[in-house]
Amino acid sequence: MQIEIKPNGIWYHGSNVRFNVLKEGSTITQWKELAEAFSHKPAMLAYDDDGTITHNGTEKGFLFVIDEPITIDIDIYQHPRTTMDKNAEFLTKRPLKVKLIKEL
Repeated sequence: MQIEIKPNGIWYHGSNVRFNVLKEGSTITQWKELAEAFSHKPAMLAYDDDGTITHNGTEKGFLFVIDEPITIDIDIYQHPRTTMDKNAEFLTKRPLKVKLIKEL
């Protein structure tokens, strides 16, 4: 699946806990539905070429957006060990402010 990154686009993080600052080394994505799925802490997650996501997560989730400017290769970088397509997952190089936008 082709995932296009928008340099000034919105970055998301899904979690099962609430907080105000995302820790260094956390995963973020511009694919909102992927972050939503990960917020439920699944042991299994898969997606089809059409973007349909399936997972077995059952925990209550929270969807956050990164609430400050970030730059690829300075603040974040491609996840080096992902099993997903290129641009699906990035890791943070420093703590980042987040804003809760949705309870799932």
